[in-house]
Formats: sequence, structure tokens, C-alpha cells
Amino acid sequence: MEVRELTEEQFEEFLKNYKNSSMYQSVEYALTMNNQDYKTLYYGLESEGEIKAATLILIEKIHGFKYALAPRGYLIDYEDKNLLTDFTKLLKKKLSKKHIMAIKINPLIIKSKFNPKMKDIKEENEYNEIFENLKSLNYYHLGYNNYFEGLKPRFESIININKPINELYKAVSKNFKNKIKKANFEGIKIYKGSKDNLEYIYNQAKEKYNRDLSYYQDAYHYFEKNKKIDLYYAKIDTKAYLQSVQINYQKQVEKCNKANSEVFKNRENQNNKAINKKLYEENILNTLKNELVYATNLLREKPEGIVLASALIVKHQKTAYLFMDGYNTEYKKFSAKHLLIWKLIEKYSLEKFRRFNMGGIASFYLKSNENKFKGLNEFRLGFGATGYEYAGDFELVTNKFFYFLYQTLSPILKKFNKKKKKINKKDNNNNNSEQKEKKPSLLSLLLNRKKNDED
Repeated sequence: MEVRELTEEQFEEFLKNYKNSSMYQSVEYALTMNNQDYKTLYYGLESEGEIKAATLILIEKIHGFKYALAPRGYLIDYEDKNLLTDFTKLLKKKLSKKHIMAIKINPLIIKSKFNPKMKDIKEENEYNEIFENLKSLNYYHLGYNNYFEGLKPRFESIININKPINELYKAVSKNFKNKIKKANFEGIKIYKGSKDNLEYIYNQAKEKYNRDLSYYQDAYHYFEKNKKIDLYYAKIDTKAYLQSVQINYQKQVEKCNKANSEVFKNRENQNNKAINKKLYEENILNTLKNELVYATNLLREKPEGIVLASALIVKHQKTAYLFMDGYNTEYKKFSAKHLLIWKLIEKYSLEKFRRFNMGGIASFYLKSNENKFKGLNEFRLGFGATGYEYAGDFELVTNKFFYFLYQTLSPILKKFNKKKKKINKKDNNNNNSEQKEKKPSLLSLLLNRKKNDED
């Protein structure tokens, strides 16, 4: 039994036959992250010519030290303690030889499931045993965070879409159904985009995801090769919107006329109910007058329409992932994102996908008034999703020397790098300054000494 490096093809072959995996464990995601300054390794545990477990590893450099990440953990049966023990020990040796100081994992180990409609949280029976197994192998648990402090979200919202459409629609909240109907009526239409439309989602989501445009382009490029990514956007037809407002306005005029007629009939008897009804209908009419002016101006200013919301969907093993999404905050009133998400749920359900992963949410243990991501939770759970709680992040030290060195030098290196940035900035502004001879840093001297000792 040994842990050895795998090729992309070997890793993909194992992943293809592994049931419970994530898009963040895919080769396409690894290639995307390669262009974000991460290096990639694929490892597999081989026994009698068969791969029993595998992992994708991303390597980043922190102040010159190598640190490994395994997004969504290993592809392994965590309930099999012997398998986990063998894989951990052998992988640790491999990473140590590459001078990687530690590895962080956030495995798909479910701790609990949350049913938003029933307000019910169900704990997973096997969780505690798996958790203790990891701790016994010196995986240090980094805590049960409530928000998005970890490697990947500790809480996710997932919809089982392996159902008839009418059942899926029934599970959507009443408020969302009204918004979907309204968006449909107001002339919002859903379009399939291409790489040429990536700026739509970049501009709508750049503050939310803190990624540059190249990240979107890279992700689309690598996932699109095997047709694993879709871009959809919601666009309002401003002419159709004006027509919808005109229809509503005309209907409201008729309601006001009817209410006035009732007041006139009962003018001799002071009928407060009829008067209140008249005032109520007139208030709605005044609101629609303002909306009519707004819709008229919008058509004049934006006759070509406006892109209101967008979404990037990654398809991985019968799960559609809402990889990235955004909307134009200036036109939030149109609820275009609600219509877009519903249409995507409908589409992938009809295409026989089993799950629609709405993405990360904050902890469902938090009280409503304590949750700073309350709106996000309500949106992602409002489509009939179940909340999933995972174990969170674990860290395994793989090279004690480098880990100790990092812990010792990290505060010094942070200060040094800040000072170096200031000096570089000053030098760049002074084109006539003489270039100084570069001296080896303390870190490079220590690393060279360590290498010589090993040789």
C-alpha cells in the first residue's frame, strides 16, 4: 500500500466513479486555481493495483512557506478508520518531503441537516465517531464557525430537484412565488449567455466574491471544455414592462371607478367601509401613476433593455452548483434574481439533475436578529432548500520543522514584507535611485541550511 502522485487523467477516472464529491474537488477547479497562484498535486492511495482513496491538493506560499489545501477534503470513506489512518500517515510523509508544513481540509462530513419549514435540525448519527477518528490522527479542528471564515462554507443550502416540477414549486415560499409571478409579468426574460457575457456577472458580483475578471474567464474556460458550465442572465424588456404597468394602471382605474360608485350610492348613509375602500384604491392608483412615469422614462433611456441578474452554474455529477451569482442593486425592486433562480431549478430538474446546490449560508443556529447574513439565508433557503452543516476546517501538521519555523518567523516576516513594500514603492517613484545589491533573506538562509542538512 502506498500513496503516489496521480496524473490528471488518473485522478479524473477515480473521481468519476466516486459518489460523494464536490465541484471543488475537480480538475477544472484545480486548473482555475493554478492561474490564481496555486500549484496542484493529485495523490492516490494504491493497494493491489487499485486506487482506494485520492485527493486534490492546492499549494499556496505564505511568506515563502508552502501550505496545502484540500477543498472539501479527501475522496475517502471517513468511516473506515483503517483506510483513513493509512492514507493520512502516507500522505503526511509525501507532503513533508516536499517541505509542505501543513494541510488544511474541510471535508464533506455532514454534522446536521436543517429543515427551514419545520424548523427542525437533525443530527447525523455517524458524525461524532468520524470526528474523533480525525482528532486521533492529529487533525486539529479549527472550530465551528458561524459565517464564512473557513476554507469553504461550513453551511450550505441544497435542493433535491429529483422531483416533479409542481412539487418543487410547491416548496417555494409564498413570498417568492409572488415575486416570480410579478417578474414574469413585468417582462423579465431569461437568456443563456456565453464567455462574451462574463462581464455581466463580474460587474454584479465583484464585491461579493472579491475575484478579478480573469478568475471568471479561467473558470469558464476550463469547465466549458467538457460542457460543465452555463451562464444565464435575466434581462428586462423595458417596452414589455411599460405595457405591464399600463395594464395594471387601467385595471386600477376601473377599481377606483367602482369604489367611487359605491360611495356615491351610499352618500346619504355615511358608509365608512365604502369610503375607506375608495381611499385604499386611490392610494394604489397614485403609486401606479408614479410607476407609469418611471416605466416611461426607463423605456426612453434603456430601449434595449437592462441586464438585472446573472448566474454561473457548474455541473458536477448530477449536481448543478450556483457557482456565482449577482444582480444589479439599482433595479432590486424587479426581483429578477428570484425568477432566474427558479427557472434554473426548473431547467436542471427537467434535465434529470438530482440536486441544485444554492451555495453557502450562515449558521442556521443563529437567531434571526443575530445573523448578519439573514437576507442571504432567507433567499437561499426560500426555494425549498435543506440546510447542511459540515464539520468545518481541520489542520494537519505535515512538517514540524517548517511549521515551527513559520510560527516563529511569521510575525517578523509580516513586518519585513510591509517595510519592503514601502521601500519598493519609494524606489519605484525614484527612477534615478541606484539599485542595491540584494542580500539573501533570513528565511532563504535557513531553508538552504535545512536542505544541506537533509542532503
